[in-house]
Parts: sequence; C-alpha cells; structure tokens
Amino acid sequence: QVQLVESGGGLVQAGGSLRLSCAASGGAFSSDSMGWFRQTPGKEREFVAALYWSTGITNYADSVPGRFTISGDNAKNTVYLQMNSLKPEDTAVYYCQWRRFRTPAYTYWGQGTQVSVSS
Repeated sequence: QVQLVESGGGLVQAGGSLRLSCAASGGAFSSDSMGWFRQTPGKEREFVAALYWSTGITNYADSVPGRFTISGDNAKNTVYLQMNSLKPEDTAVYYCQWRRFRTPAYTYWGQGTQVSVSS
C-alpha cells in the first residue's frame, strides 16, 4: 500500500504563487508516473499535470501550461507542482496521483489539499 502525503495548499490572491508537494512512501513497487488532478464541488476530477519518470516527459492540461510546472525526484518519490499566476478558477482541491502502468498495475491517490485563489 502506497501512502501519499500532500502539502503546500492554501489561500492566495489572484496572480500569486503556491508550490504543492507530494511525498510517496510504502508499497513494494515503483511508480511509472506521478501527477496532479483537481476537483471542485459538483464536478469531475480533472487532470492537471503528470511526470513520467523513465522519460522525464511532462504533460499538462490545456488550462495550465506556462503557469504550472511539475517536477520531481524519483529517488525521493516526491513530486511538486509550482503554480504561478494563479487565477480564481484554479480554486479546487488538488490531489496527487501515484500510478504504475506495468504489471502489477496500481493507482493511488492522496487525501487532497485545498487551493483557494481570491480575486
């Protein structure tokens, strides 16, 4: 069982910045990717960004490139999301995802961290 601990959420004014962190521990297998999703009340959880360890490739949602940057340390099983130029519409609970594509395949989620952006 993999445990994910997120930190770094909070309240910020529009145009401000926050840095989210997610540290993974436990489990018998390594992940293939770690990433971030976000969810607002009444809406589906949506993809924000992902980092693929073997290639270093990063993917972003259309709404965030140029403002958000995902990075990580595979040796420390930690991923970060630097969020700049925040907008009120970025307000959401942000969830860390740990994912393994290889057999055995697993997906784990963090407990979520609230990000609130005031106008």
